[in-house]
Formats: sequence, C-alpha cells, structure tokens
Amino acid sequence: MSATLAQLLGAWLLEYLPTTRGFPTNTISSYRTAFVLFLRFMEARKGTPPDRARLEDFTPATINGFLGWLRETRGCKDSTANQRLAAIKAFFRYVQSVAPERIQLATPVLEMKAAKTPQPEIRHLTVEAVQLLLAEAKKSSLRDLALLTVLYDTGARVQEIADTTIADLRAEKPATLKLAGKGRKTRITPLTPAAAAIMASHATTIGPDPAARLFLNRRGRPITRAGIAHILAKHAAAVHAARPTSMPGHVTPHQLRHSKATHLLENGVNLIYIRDLLGHASITTTERYARANPELKRQAIEQASAQVVAETHYDPQTRHDLLTWLENMT
Repeated sequence: MSATLAQLLGAWLLEYLPTTRGFPTNTISSYRTAFVLFLRFMEARKGTPPDRARLEDFTPATINGFLGWLRETRGCKDSTANQRLAAIKAFFRYVQSVAPERIQLATPVLEMKAAKTPQPEIRHLTVEAVQLLLAEAKKSSLRDLALLTVLYDTGARVQEIADTTIADLRAEKPATLKLAGKGRKTRITPLTPAAAAIMASHATTIGPDPAARLFLNRRGRPITRAGIAHILAKHAAAVHAARPTSMPGHVTPHQLRHSKATHLLENGVNLIYIRDLLGHASITTTERYARANPELKRQAIEQASAQVVAETHYDPQTRHDLLTWLENMT
C-alpha cells in the first residue's frame, strides 16, 4: 500500500530534511510554509479540507493555480512564488526516491519551470563605508566591533556567525574560523591578522567553555539573526547620520557578505577562491558578482582590446565629431 501525502510529508519534514540531509531550521520552516499555503489554497479554491488532500492533487494545473493564487490573493512576487514551487519540487524529488511507484506522478511536477524574474541587484558597501562602520562599532563595545569585523572578514552568512562557538575560533597563526553552512557543511575560513586579534580579545570575555557561543546578547544568551541585524543597522544609521554620502540609510548583514566578495573580486582574487570562502555550492552563484560589477567589465574589455586594437588614427577634431554623433544618436 502506497504511503499517503500526510505520511510522506511528515517523514520528509521531520526526519529526512533535518536528520538525513541536515537542512537548517529556517529552510525546513520555509518548506513547511509552502505546504501550509497549498493546503489553504486547496480548501479555499477546491473545497478540499487538509485531511483529504492527496498526492494526486499536485498536478501542474493545480500547482499553477496555487502560484497564481499566491500572487493575486496574497500579493506575492514571482520570486516568492518560485520559492514555493521549489519547495514542492524538492518534496517530489524525495517522493520519487522513497516511493518509486509514484515516479509517474512526480515527473510532471519536476518538469515545471519557475517564472523568470529579474536578477536582484547586488548592493555592497565601499571599502570606506566598511571602515567607517567598524570605527563606529568600536565606540560602542568590543563585542560589536568583533561581530561586524568577523561578519565582513569572513563573508559569512549571518546564521553562520550566530552559531559559532569558542571552539570554532583559532586565533593563533594561521588564524581561522570554522563555519557551519547550509546542509551543515562546514568550512574553514581564514582571518586577517587584525580580525584575529579583535576576535581573540573578544573571546576572552566569553569564558573558557569551548562550547560557548562566541556572540551573546545583552542578557547573556546566544545572539540571534535579528540581534545581529539590529546591531549592524544601529551602527550603520549612526554613520549615515554623520556621513550620508558614504553610508546608505539601511544596511543588512548580507550586504557585508556582498561587500567582501566584491572587494576581493576588485582586488583580483580568483572566483574559485571567493566561492570557497563564501561557501557557495556552485561557481555560477559566485559569478553574479562579476556580472554585476560594471567597472570590472570595463577593465576586462579595455584589457582585451588593448591587445588587439591598434592606436586610434583619428585626430582630435575627428574624434570630437565622432563622439558628438554617438552622443546624439536616437
């Protein structure tokens, strides 16, 4: 007898994702939300109560109706609808692996295409802005300085920093910080000497327990993603008030990650190394930093052109006329 939707969903969310695959809680929660919404859609639009929903209800037509309902009724963007579709497809990849008799049902779902969405703009801070941010944090506390320094220095995801412990820090040369990324995959990231010194000083304020979290809130409890975002926003706002042209009004932890990657790229660091530092599963993800940087594109084009294009034969007046014509093209 084939497993029911409820049985398969329960095994996927409660056992397979957290235990077998080691998915982070936030990802599992997002997947769960996708199915909560799908069941609400089925009840509202199809008259099917949640306890009557079946795997057979997940047809491409019904899923497309669900995605349209998300956009129209809940005001979701295409990117959000794509995330919900990705959750459904992830579930059906699991279904076909544990219930091969359902492959014929899973195949049409897995062949569904996500809606095309514009590439999100990569917002990053200048080197000057990062320096001003760290200088502002230094005025507040050693913890804030260490937190923002290591967030930028490692290019880590905010949850990775929130989860670090005393045992993850190696302050002596070569200084490193061990991070647990997506799917519980760990990686060792190097620390610059300046960052290592700050982290070593901060670690002495936590205590000797190697299992203790590196960053705590004001109540002495492990800091959260929201807490880190608050600290960053507070110091960024202070810099913005004093230097509005140097610092955006709103800064997120992920912008520090983008900033680190962009600054490394601008300094000629190979994309492969940047991928490994950031913990990207694919180089394709890292390549977006190169595609999004017009200055890097210009430098690459100029460098390539210099090798094949001879010095211009235009005299100053001819060049002026040519530029005028180009500028006035419609």
